[in-house]
Amino acid sequence: MKKNIYVIALMAAAVLSSCGASTKEEAATKKVDEKPRVKLASVTSRPVEQIQEYTATVEAEVKNNIAPNTAVRIDKIYVEVGDRVSKGQKVVQMDASTLTQARLQLENQEIEFKRLDELYKVGGASKSEWDASKTSLEVRKTAYETLLENTTLKSPISGVVTARNYDNGDMYGGQPVLVVEQITPVKLMINVSESYFTKIKKGAKVDVKLDVYGDESFIGQISLVYPTIDAVTRTFPVEIKLANGDQRVRPGMFARATIDFGAEENVVVPDQAVVKQAGSGDRYVFVYKDGKVSHNKVELGRRMGTEYELKSGVESNSQVVIAGQVRLVNGTEVEVEK
Repeated sequence: MKKNIYVIALMAAAVLSSCGASTKEEAATKKVDEKPRVKLASVTSRPVEQIQEYTATVEAEVKNNIAPNTAVRIDKIYVEVGDRVSKGQKVVQMDASTLTQARLQLENQEIEFKRLDELYKVGGASKSEWDASKTSLEVRKTAYETLLENTTLKSPISGVVTARNYDNGDMYGGQPVLVVEQITPVKLMINVSESYFTKIKKGAKVDVKLDVYGDESFIGQISLVYPTIDAVTRTFPVEIKLANGDQRVRPGMFARATIDFGAEENVVVPDQAVVKQAGSGDRYVFVYKDGKVSHNKVELGRRMGTEYELKSGVESNSQVVIAGQVRLVNGTEVEVEK
């Protein structure tokens, strides 16, 4: 009797095990056959203002390093950092002992040439002697003038002293004695995408904001558009000038320049539709059609709140996936949630 009960128990366990396996197989089959569920959004093209913001560091219109061309002791520096100087103003006096010697040599050469010139006029000297004396005088004069320029240093521009690297009595050692920068006007240099090459014009107004002044706007003007495009970055340099009559804007400040390139008709999609491909900077959008999705690479334009402008990749009047992209690949059949 006990043996019969044992046999019956084994048979029952086998039947239950078979039923359980069958249930798991059915569940797995059902799971494989189930289509990913997605949510869609209809998208169309519309005019989008092509407003681009560029960051830059404010630069002086002109920056001049004031220094002699030889190692000479500095006699006196007449200005300090922050001082305003005028073009032609004397700012540094270098040691003048060599200049004094050069002046004496020039004076002697002038006397010698004058004497020889008188002899030449009465036939007492040859033309070759006169020419040699004249050349020697000109060489002495040029050397003296060069030495004079490097002994009495003048500012070649009107501007502000932004650096002083020596004190009175120091020996000049390679660094500029002074740095003078012209800050009326100042300029910004930005790099603009080649897609805007035909739209950016010299003289166009530019809105500029400086972090130090918060939301206050300054009006700049495009002063120079470089004629070539960098083959690596696909950008071209553009120079923007600020009049800076009150000199509130200073070199080194961080600036944001905003340029309006007009409006373009482009497709706009919800930001949930844009998917970044892992391991790259590429962006994709899944487009739904006839029960399947296609994996479309897109070029992003402006971000406007919760929407993205697309430069390419999706046609107007398309339906795009905005939820459920995790299980999707190109060509996946999907079920649309109502």
